[in-house]
Amino acid sequence: MIERARQPRPHRAARAAVAALLAAALPFPSLADDAAPDTAVPAFANEVEASLVRAIVGLRESGLKHALGEIDVALSKTPNFRLGHLIRGDLLMARAGNPVAFGPKASVNAGLAPLQDEARMRLQRYLDAPPRDSLPLPMLRLAPTQAHAVLVDTSRSRLFVFANRDGEPRYVTDFYVSLGKNGVEKRREGDQKTPIGVYTIVAARQKLPEFYGPGAFPISYPNEWDRLHGRKGHGIWLHGTPPETYSRPPRATDGCVALTNDDLQRLARYVDVGRTPVVISEGIEWAAPERWQESRREFLATFEQWRADWESRDVERYLAHYSPGFRAEGKDLAAWKARKRKVGAGKSWIKVGISDLSVFGQPEGEGMFVATFTQDYRSSNLSNRTVKRQYWAREGGRWRVVFETVIS
Repeated sequence: MIERARQPRPHRAARAAVAALLAAALPFPSLADDAAPDTAVPAFANEVEASLVRAIVGLRESGLKHALGEIDVALSKTPNFRLGHLIRGDLLMARAGNPVAFGPKASVNAGLAPLQDEARMRLQRYLDAPPRDSLPLPMLRLAPTQAHAVLVDTSRSRLFVFANRDGEPRYVTDFYVSLGKNGVEKRREGDQKTPIGVYTIVAARQKLPEFYGPGAFPISYPNEWDRLHGRKGHGIWLHGTPPETYSRPPRATDGCVALTNDDLQRLARYVDVGRTPVVISEGIEWAAPERWQESRREFLATFEQWRADWESRDVERYLAHYSPGFRAEGKDLAAWKARKRKVGAGKSWIKVGISDLSVFGQPEGEGMFVATFTQDYRSSNLSNRTVKRQYWAREGGRWRVVFETVIS
């Protein structure tokens, strides 16, 4: 009878210890209070991550045995999942109320910190996810040629995939990712930082060293905006992991975006080389559909007014769309205005057609968008067709062009 009376105590201690483990490791008080956490997590793109998350968030309801079973499922599929082994070990240690890696009395160990960070990031996705009906403000319009778009939130170590539905982004799936060892905002070669900006997947590479997993997707860093601001470096890829490594901690690469090998192969389904955009941002603002539509309408109305004012041959009205700090083709605003006034004086009519327009948020400053489009320009003495890119910033309560370039 004495032995039976003692048996439940370690079990209760285990559950309390691991609940404390999560409360300490993650900013989610609901895991430590008396109320059970919400286990209605979204659908999982990755079943290994699914087992890990189900084990943790379901611990209070289902108990230690269930949690260990879920972790064992994950490890049976990926025996090289270091975080899974660490959590399994802590679940076992928690039976004595003494978890090693997590919890309020867990030991401070620099070697465990990267795995603790990975646990935070993986759980944050499911315990503090964006509202299901929200839309990302960095994606206002996809061009008809862009079947999918990729959005990387570096603050969450998460890569989101969106489908193009009549120019609007629709959530498809998302994956955990690892980023630069020294964080973000890449400035120079070798700084081990991940760039922030709007890029395109420019190639698909296979037959690489095992370090990169099954392949890689290089992106267009440095782009024209990076070069304008003197940012150096090259070789920023989306790639996989070595065979002996299932996943890497949130800050572990030399600047690339690394996925598990399984997730990289899943991502490949949505990649169209030369067309798929990749927006990398330090935090994403998610908006309710009404607010997202309002932001979209506002910017597109401004863009259309720029086009119409150019066609009107009212040069001053057209030039009012350009920022005092504007740069293009090596010219500042004064030189740009002088050239446009001279050219405009020789025109009796102008027609400007716009197609394949995409608009993505440039994660910089108070507010900036990157508009890429095909421009069909015709006038009384010249016709041409180009692909152009403009960087628009909000200044004085209105959108203005701060940089413009022809990309093909």
